[in-house]
Amino acid sequence: MSSTAQAAASSDLRLSAYPDRWLAAIVMVGAVLMDMIDITIVNVALPTIGRDLGASGTQLEWVVSAYMLAFAAVLITAGSFGDLLGRKRIFVGGIAVFGIASLAAGIAQDPVQLIAARVAQGAAAAAMVPQLLATFRVIFSGRERGQAFGVYGAILGFASALGLVLGGALTDADIFGWSWRTIFLINVPIALIAFIAAIRVVPETREPQAGRPDLAGAALLAGAIVAIAFALLEGRGEGWPAWIWLMLGAGAAALVALFVIEDRRQHKRIAPLLRTRLFRVPAFSAGLLVQLAFAAGLQGFFLVFALWIQLGMGFSPLGAGLTTVAFSVGSFALAANAVSLAQRYGRLVLSVGALLLAAGIAGVWIGADAVGTGSNPWPIVPGLAIAGAGLSLLVIPLVNVVLAAVPSEAAGGAGGQFSTAQQLGGALGVAVVGTVFFSELDGQSFTDSFTHALPLVVGLFLVAAVLALALPRTAIGEEEAEAAA
Repeated sequence: MSSTAQAAASSDLRLSAYPDRWLAAIVMVGAVLMDMIDITIVNVALPTIGRDLGASGTQLEWVVSAYMLAFAAVLITAGSFGDLLGRKRIFVGGIAVFGIASLAAGIAQDPVQLIAARVAQGAAAAAMVPQLLATFRVIFSGRERGQAFGVYGAILGFASALGLVLGGALTDADIFGWSWRTIFLINVPIALIAFIAAIRVVPETREPQAGRPDLAGAALLAGAIVAIAFALLEGRGEGWPAWIWLMLGAGAAALVALFVIEDRRQHKRIAPLLRTRLFRVPAFSAGLLVQLAFAAGLQGFFLVFALWIQLGMGFSPLGAGLTTVAFSVGSFALAANAVSLAQRYGRLVLSVGALLLAAGIAGVWIGADAVGTGSNPWPIVPGLAIAGAGLSLLVIPLVNVVLAAVPSEAAGGAGGQFSTAQQLGGALGVAVVGTVFFSELDGQSFTDSFTHALPLVVGLFLVAAVLALALPRTAIGEEEAEAAA
């Protein structure tokens, strides 16, 4: 073993006995909770934001997509910077930027300012998340590591549900007359407390043999995904001219070029942006596509759902948020058993989960016409609950099933690419499903536009169900997955 490797090993051994490791974990999860909540908290506030700022439908799509696009573009590079410069340093920097960006979002005076603030929020969140995951792998070991990641996963699911209800409650409460602005301004004191606490209790860790971040590759990746998203989001408003299609093609070509460059890279001192050899593992490629399709369907659905139930059916923001609790209840009902079922039945559990998502959204599609104006959401509640149950069976064990076919030394990189795929898929789903919704809205009612968009969502979940059949027959356990990563 080299002296560098020995130093790293002794550092890891020392930190695995770090006395304040659980306090550090609480602080880091608390900070990242802002990101988890912010992904969903904005959805139910969108109609109010649109009215207050005079935002167009496309601009509302950008409010959601800008966050996820920035997250997807920055995540892997931010992880490399943390390995090289110190994870605590990047983490607390991310907290600071997130707090400032939240303040900027809360005082935005027009849609462009809000979208710019959302970009900064997404980039800051992407700086925090990989540092938490990497730090947990250093300060925890054995059974404790599995427990720490289990707590993180449980809070992740809880935060998504909390965001939907909290967004509605804060918007309806209109505290100090701030209306929707409260959903962003509430992050400012949380960020300040988390910033101080992280400096005091989170240990500094780094990877002694880390390579330099691939800044050129990161710029190419960012340019590619922005070009694709811009074309999909702005195409409808521009009338789909030739230059939109050229931009879409250029974005796709840039992704292909990035893959080729990364695949041929020989420079060992540069941290890989894409671990291209993983794409030669069929299960990994299939899993990545499952993640893309699932995220696209889910984010696209919640965008049009929030607009339909408030602007079309007259529900308050809080009423809209409370209606989605049915989705969360369905998710929690099977969450505890999802991993054990996947260990026993493997890919079949994930495929069934995607089918339940498709069936649940089909139920919402069927029940939408029977929802009362400003009341009676019950016709869609069963569909939401079924979809939530499917979410647990698909998402919770997905990474563990895919890791069963991935070399253990590449598990960390696989996880990073999965997170990127999730954010990118969500942004593209908002663009595509939102385009269908707003295109129909030009001459149809809100309910007609909503029900015209739902077949696309159902189709995305069915694609995920089919692709899941290409995943491994079995899954590895939670502790094995985290130990491998």
